[in-house]
Amino acid sequence: MHLAATGLAVAVLAGGGHSDFATEFDRSGGTRTSSYAQTIAELAELDHASKWIKVETFGTSGEGRALPLVMVDRRGHFTPEAARRDGNAVVLIQAGIHAGEIDGKDAGLRLLKDIAIDGSLAHLLDHVTLLFIPIYNVDGHENTSPFNRPNQAGPENPGFRANATNLNLNRDYMKLDAPETRAWIALFNQWRPDLFIDCHVTDGADYRYVMTYIVETWQYTDPAVAAWSRDRLLKPLEDRMRKSGYPLSPYCEFRVANDPTSGIKSHASTPRFSTGYATLRNRPALLLETHMLKDYATRVDATHSMLVHALGIANADARGLRAVVAQADALAASPAFRGTPFPLVLDVSYADSVLIDFAGVAFEKIESDITGGVWYRYGATPATFRIPYFPTQRVVRDAALPEAYLIPRQWADVIARLECHGVRLCRLGAAVTIPVESIRLRDPAWSAAPFEGRHAVTYTSERFEETRTFPAGSVVVDMAQANARVIAHLLEPDAPDAFVQWGFFDASFEEKEYIESYVMEAKIREMLASDLTLATEFAEAKLDTAFAGDPERIRRWFYVRSPYFEHRAEVYPVGLIRDRAVVDALCPAR
Repeated sequence: MHLAATGLAVAVLAGGGHSDFATEFDRSGGTRTSSYAQTIAELAELDHASKWIKVETFGTSGEGRALPLVMVDRRGHFTPEAARRDGNAVVLIQAGIHAGEIDGKDAGLRLLKDIAIDGSLAHLLDHVTLLFIPIYNVDGHENTSPFNRPNQAGPENPGFRANATNLNLNRDYMKLDAPETRAWIALFNQWRPDLFIDCHVTDGADYRYVMTYIVETWQYTDPAVAAWSRDRLLKPLEDRMRKSGYPLSPYCEFRVANDPTSGIKSHASTPRFSTGYATLRNRPALLLETHMLKDYATRVDATHSMLVHALGIANADARGLRAVVAQADALAASPAFRGTPFPLVLDVSYADSVLIDFAGVAFEKIESDITGGVWYRYGATPATFRIPYFPTQRVVRDAALPEAYLIPRQWADVIARLECHGVRLCRLGAAVTIPVESIRLRDPAWSAAPFEGRHAVTYTSERFEETRTFPAGSVVVDMAQANARVIAHLLEPDAPDAFVQWGFFDASFEEKEYIESYVMEAKIREMLASDLTLATEFAEAKLDTAFAGDPERIRRWFYVRSPYFEHRAEVYPVGLIRDRAVVDALCPAR
């Protein structure tokens, strides 16, 4: 849906010139940000003023607000097909996923003016088509209060972190519970951007950096994407930002919270986060984190500089960037990718560190006379600390990837969300009975409190071979596709954002039948009399005095070893196929 022009007075440009375009940020002297309605009006003004800009919407929020999308292209080519024909790299910049952290919106609006109205930065789009989401969390954006961001210095009217159903959209990229997320994924599938940039404001300690960053270069990242991100994006970006007066630091997650001298830990984003998800889609991903204690105007200016330089790098290396992304997509679909253990869970390695100079401020570590806890009081005096930086991640868990996953048709919600992710599926026309690798998920435990609207489940996993029947309409999820990294993180139970961990398969853990104690007591005697091995195992189990003194545990011990126990309980419904020939036989026409 195209947003109509508002009729505001602007100078329509023809080959250059200047307009009187100004935002609420400009009019307030950098202390306020525009409301949703004001932003829509500002976007319409830009759309009307420049043939390079087209404003559309890409979805609707829970409260019914349209999600705005700005497309910017020097040739006026506003489709992904046209951008590809032109040889352009597509860059997606996102702001306001946490609506109180809205620096990216005002920086992006200034960038649009610089490119398409004033023309001073028009060269940044010589080989780039720009997509800009000025407000992603539109409902949170309108939930304004001066008390929304207690750790942040402006703007005067910040929005709220969560959306209208109190979901943090930056934890939803895999499970897709929010309508905003599902719309975003559809946009991503349509455009398949080559570079993704997400704009935030950080919490944490005080220090002198205005801008910090995360670039995803870890073991789960495609090697070519990681190399481009590190060598061709980050290195020149650090140099250019330093020359612009905004030296960079890696995202300041300190080894001891609020204490810069304890050292900075590297941060690998799981795919529930925007940059973690983009990385699984084989795209370079850059997270911008301005420092919350700097004033709003300074933060917006730093964000603007970071966006300008990142766009400049992508524009200058558009061909190389597109080649890297294409290479990554091809590798993810290849047998070579499936033949290597795939990292699922990473953690910072404290075995490796380098010393860096950190631009901080003097501070005191104080024991509170009121709470008894330790707190940090930061001063105004600059202080440079020589601190360790821990740049290495270690693999905690990985997976031997199968050729395909087979999902019974009755798990329709899971199948629908895979389709939303753009995963290619093959549906069985008839029931099949085939050998698969199955996984038993033992000792399930659910979190007592909800997290992002769900009670996460933990378990231990045990793999085994069996023959199972899958009904007609079940889906084969072939790993020979560019989305293989996303598939692995959704369907491998040990992945941190697997569907099963988010609770999509909770019913599979439940036992629906039970056995009365008086029935079990009789069966126990029959089992002991007919199975001497079982009697020996029971005698050994009774050496545990806690077990020996608990009649219910004893009855349960026998029940799970009886033919009456529901042995399908705790078995993961998804089967794994490791034989390529079986996959090809099930889905011959792909």
